Amino acid sequence: MRKSLTAILFILLPVVVIGGMAAFSRDTTKRNREFPTQMEYSPAYLSQTANPVLPNKMTLQPPVAGTIPRGFTPFHYGATPEEAIRAGSELANPFQATPENLARGQYIYTNSCAVCHGTTGAGDGPVIPKFPNPPSYLTDAAKALPDGTMFHVITMGRNNMASYAAQVSAEDRWRVVLYIRSLQGK
Repeated sequence: MRKSLTAILFILLPVVVIGGMAAFSRDTTKRNREFPTQMEYSPAYLSQTANPVLPNKMTLQPPVAGTIPRGFTPFHYGATPEEAIRAGSELANPFQATPENLARGQYIYTNSCAVCHGTTGAGDGPVIPKFPNPPSYLTDAAKALPDGTMFHVITMGRNNMASYAAQVSAEDRWRVVLYIRSLQGK
C-alpha cells in the first residue's frame, strides 16, 4: 500500500506542478488574470454629476473646512475703514524699490489703475467724465497713508473702487504700492 501511494504521488506530483505552472503562467502579451474583478468594472462618475455612494450625493466634494488652496495667501482683514487702518499698522511692504519691482509695478498700474487714477496718479484717468474722480495720489493725505493701507484698498476696494484681489496677485499689488510711492516722489 505504501509503495503504491508513493508511486501515485511520484507520478501525480509532477503533473500537479507542471499543470499549476501552465495554469498560472503569465503571457506578457496579454492582460493578467485579475481576482477579484470588481475594481476593473467600477462605475465612474463625472465631477458635476450626482453620486449615490457619497453622503451628500455629490461627486465633486467641497474642501475640508479650514483648508487653504495651494499657492493662496489668506488676507485676514475685512472691507471696513477700520480694517484698512489696522492693515496699515500691521502690514509692511515685503519688496524693495528695485528697478525690476518698479517696472513690474508700473506695468500693473498702467494696465489696471491708470484708467481711473491717471498715468501720473492725479486722479484724472480717461474714464473720469463718466465716473467721479478718484483721490489723487499726489495729495499730502495720500502720501501719509501707510503701505499696508494702500495694499488693503487695492485688495478690498473702497467706495466706488472695486477689489482688485482677483485681477492682481498679492505680490504685484505690493509692487503697485512701490510704483505709487515713486509717483509721489518718495
